[in-house]
Amino acid sequence: MFDRIKQIVRREEPDSDQCFADLCAALSPDRVKRDGAHRALLAHDASLFGGGVAGPLCYPENAFEVAAVMRIAIEHGRGVVPRGAGTGLAGGAIPLGAPIVVALTRMNRVLDVDVDDRVAWVEPGVINLDLDKHLGPLGYHFAPDPSSQQVCTIGGNVANNSGGPHCLQYGVTNAHILALEVVLPSGDIAMFGGLDAEPAGLDLRGAFVGSEGTLGIVTRVAVRLTKNAPSVRTLLLSFGSVHDAANTVSAVIAAGVVPAAMEVMDQKITVAVENYVGAGYPVDAAAVLLAEVEGLPGGTEVDAATIERLGREHGATDVRLAATDEERALLWKGRKTAFGAIAQIAPDYYLHDTVVPRSKLAEVLEQVYEIADRHDVIVMNVFHAGDGNLHPLLLFDAREPGVIDRVHAAGEEILRASLDAGGVLSGEHGIGVEKQKFMAEQFSDDDLDHQARLRRAFDPDCRANPGKVLPASHSCADIQALRSVPTGVWG
Repeated sequence: MFDRIKQIVRREEPDSDQCFADLCAALSPDRVKRDGAHRALLAHDASLFGGGVAGPLCYPENAFEVAAVMRIAIEHGRGVVPRGAGTGLAGGAIPLGAPIVVALTRMNRVLDVDVDDRVAWVEPGVINLDLDKHLGPLGYHFAPDPSSQQVCTIGGNVANNSGGPHCLQYGVTNAHILALEVVLPSGDIAMFGGLDAEPAGLDLRGAFVGSEGTLGIVTRVAVRLTKNAPSVRTLLLSFGSVHDAANTVSAVIAAGVVPAAMEVMDQKITVAVENYVGAGYPVDAAAVLLAEVEGLPGGTEVDAATIERLGREHGATDVRLAATDEERALLWKGRKTAFGAIAQIAPDYYLHDTVVPRSKLAEVLEQVYEIADRHDVIVMNVFHAGDGNLHPLLLFDAREPGVIDRVHAAGEEILRASLDAGGVLSGEHGIGVEKQKFMAEQFSDDDLDHQARLRRAFDPDCRANPGKVLPASHSCADIQALRSVPTGVWG
């Protein structure tokens, strides 16, 4: 993995001064940066995969400026990497080959809200939770709710087809995007999808969502609004084993109940969360299941009773129903701040992301614990159990000699265990650079060839987010990165 990144990363090209001047003329000098501090900051995302080299950094404020940046990139033979909040965990926002980095954080306006048609037009830099706060007084929300909801952007959600705890009932981002305004790698501005019930033409909107910046840059998004449910019931079930909690999830779905969310946390992460938030989580339970049902009052009461019954039949030692909105919010605060809570235990972590069939949850979880033990790495499990989306947290101290190698070795074994169980590489974090070399283990050569053809149809030169997603044998991205950025000396 790191050898591959080092092969792609090159120094800035000799005409960087002219490229910088052209970008300043297209935007304004205060919105184009190339100093060491800015470039170092945007050379990383939230993943473990470093080694990125950022070229000039641009902060456009509209689609026309993004298009201008793209045309300048073409003129100077540069790659372009779009960036939102940098919360990605698969290395998708790492700049490879000193590309121009297009930071969309200034494009952060909610442009229009139409509650009659249940649609809002927003810019890509809008924070997911800020959109919900804007919609809340109107009785609506944006359904995708990743754990990074407080900081991740709508543009990032589109790029990774993000999910979150409530995607079990409402679906991932793709189900909530009606239309996209995008700047193509050619510098043209296009609209994919539309507000009609059946937009004309190919579903290029569907192709673009989840493309991780490899097909262009989104500049405006029409999001579907979801009406707030009249009744919500939130349960916290305690178990003597993770196995029992996982089997309860399968039993609930098999019984025909589709909760809005079903989240499992093992004891280690539950203790950390309780110490951090004080939400009343039981620290003596081997695992807890946070389940939530939404709908009409009568239906949620029936579903909540069914979950409680099935939980007890599968070994639940205690079942607690949130009595107030405040108690419910505190339980969810604990779940959504779980990753921050682990700082009590170790300074560093590697958050994985795979999906396995619900029927294999218990089996794969046992393998995850065994793999972590064998590699002498602390593991905590907190995951979207309802759709089988695992998020093993591998905890470590990067200052310890050899620990990074052990962490990556454990991560690769977890990936293969998930694939062997009939699972897939990613539920919502994307492929980025993290999982490229595993793509051939999930997809056939024909599958990868068709994916590469789709990319080249949008971006023949692989200028958009070069070096990501597709393995080198099925992509021109490496050739583009190496060809367009010859070696030189940093200024």
